[in-house]
Amino acid sequence: MTNFIGRAAVSMGPATMRVTMTTSLLIVDDSTFSRNMIRRALPVDWDVNISEASNGHEALDKCGVTQFDAIFLDLTMPDMDGLDVLLELQNRDYKSKILIISADIQQSSMAISKERGAIDFLAKPISQEKLAAMLQLHKVL
Repeated sequence: MTNFIGRAAVSMGPATMRVTMTTSLLIVDDSTFSRNMIRRALPVDWDVNISEASNGHEALDKCGVTQFDAIFLDLTMPDMDGLDVLLELQNRDYKSKILIISADIQQSSMAISKERGAIDFLAKPISQEKLAAMLQLHKVL
């Protein structure tokens, strides 16, 4: 039997009780292909509610109304890049686990990302194994 309490699901069976939380995730990338690639790389058994943004401004708008548990953020986007998004989220004191998923693998971009609050960096293209390991390492799963 499963009961839902807020975002938590409580499963109860004979002599067991397990609580699982649904993770809220925002995927930010200007490429539909990349957003879909990231979706396909997510662990299949992960209880996750996924939102998407196609640019930095849209991401900030969504963060203004929703507290995401995790954000997957591309760095190279038109209008407002990922580094600017990180800076604005930092200025807002927005608390979320932000993982950079980008083809921009310059050491300077990685360093600035971490200074601005990103927990880690994955280079595109990503694999299911690397993403799952990163999510477990940072206790996002």
